[in-house]
Amino acid sequence: MAGAIASRMSFSSLKRKQPKTFTVRIVTMDAEMEFNCEMKWKGKDLFDLVCRTLGLRETWFFGLQYTIKDTVAWLKMDKKVLDHDVSKEEPVTFHFLAKFYPENAEEELVQEITQHLFFLQVKKQILDEKIYCPPEASVLLASYAVQAKYGDYDPSVHKRGFLAQEELLPKRVINLYQMTPEMWEERITAWYAEHRGRARDEAEMEYLKIAQDLEMYGVNYFAIRNKKGTELLLGVDALGLHIYDPENRLTPKISFPWNEIRNISYSDKEFTIKPLDKKIDVFKFNSSKLRVNKLILQLCIGNHDLFMRRRKADSLEVQQMKAQAREEKARKQMRSEETADLLAEKAQITEEEAKLLAQKAAEAEQEMQRIKATAIRTEEEKRLMEQKVLEAEVLALKMAEESERRAKEADQLKQDLQEAREAERRAKQKLLEIATKPTYPPMNPIPAPLPPDIPSFNLIGDSLSFDFKDTDMKRLSMEIEKEKVEYMEKSKHLQEQLNELKTEIEALKLKERETALDILHNENSDRGGSSKHNTIKKLTLQSAKSRVAFFEEL
Repeated sequence: MAGAIASRMSFSSLKRKQPKTFTVRIVTMDAEMEFNCEMKWKGKDLFDLVCRTLGLRETWFFGLQYTIKDTVAWLKMDKKVLDHDVSKEEPVTFHFLAKFYPENAEEELVQEITQHLFFLQVKKQILDEKIYCPPEASVLLASYAVQAKYGDYDPSVHKRGFLAQEELLPKRVINLYQMTPEMWEERITAWYAEHRGRARDEAEMEYLKIAQDLEMYGVNYFAIRNKKGTELLLGVDALGLHIYDPENRLTPKISFPWNEIRNISYSDKEFTIKPLDKKIDVFKFNSSKLRVNKLILQLCIGNHDLFMRRRKADSLEVQQMKAQAREEKARKQMRSEETADLLAEKAQITEEEAKLLAQKAAEAEQEMQRIKATAIRTEEEKRLMEQKVLEAEVLALKMAEESERRAKEADQLKQDLQEAREAERRAKQKLLEIATKPTYPPMNPIPAPLPPDIPSFNLIGDSLSFDFKDTDMKRLSMEIEKEKVEYMEKSKHLQEQLNELKTEIEALKLKERETALDILHNENSDRGGSSKHNTIKKLTLQSAKSRVAFFEEL
């Protein structure tokens, strides 16, 4: 009896000690997951669990997003999950999304899972028209999305109508032209066929390389007012701060790169920006809500941090990830070489078979002629001879057809071999570039704290100030300028391709259906300023002092 009571007490004690939990649903771009979290968990505990589950190591780009009264917010790493202003109804839902965008996706995104998550997120933003994309670029992006999903184009498999159920173009683009779905599919497929030999990760990376130069890519917009009360938009992205007219989210009126900003702070709804040059006056603006100011500051700190890290030596973790990526590419390279060797062997065998069949067909023709020449005159023998001649003719015809088929198959295999060799050459070239290229985006692993040279910031009531590190900005500016020039050189060939398609479909455009952004984009293109990097470069040619003065007078 006493033993039973003791057992019950022990069970009750154990039950009391079990931590209370709550259910969280995490929505990624292509999946949903649920976790049981302890009540005491902080944002970092949940975020780390999600990253481990996904196998994601490049965690610095991502965050857990939720919404407060129509305002986007991000889970804070050092605050308990349930202390955030989130719905307490279970499961508590967060969206796992990219919070910060790279300047150069190819240089910075190492893991395939990171590239894939960015690809899915950017593709959705383009299709949902949160990022403006011109029609010709939309078609090219669609062709890479198809390559990523379906692999190499095969006319015997990917027949007309195979894209009928796919969402590949923004509705704005489809409505803008007098083109049937079949006509759009034809143009997408024409480019899709050119991507033969690209693996899924390569196709997704090509997509991102094109998308990252769209004017609205990676920009977070906020409604603000300057001292005069003029309504404006503030854009925060990987390059810096940009000021827009509310009716034009494509082209900023003025820009301030991160290397020109010394301090950012807010008090209640007023934001203050201090330029690096202390001789230049600060400039201020007001936002509508305190929580918006908090979000702006978060994005400024994170983007500035990554901006500076990109221009330093890689951390040990990033070096390790890049080494693993190189090893994986080397393994793929070996598989590519093996495939090419097998194709070469099969092509040789098929060619020999085709020659042998051609020889047999010639022999059959000779036999037919011999039979005709030595035909016996009797009616019965004539009938038998005619039957044999007919059989010989049928056999010769079959042999000739088979020979022709085998010859075509050999030609196709030769073409496949050539393409495989070309893919092998590209892979070797890319591997060589990766092996010889200096390391680029330095980033610290989660949960490492900010490095000692990144300044801290203090929150006092509803005010917060953040000082950026004063570094060798002249050297940094020269490096940035060099990066822009190199990037623009790579973009020339792509722009030529896009211009060809634009010219081709221009006659089918319904001008009356152009949106305000279409018109603005066309005007920018006519002025030669549709490239994001080009636009920012032009805007920063003026002195910071004149740009501050211009902002105050808007």
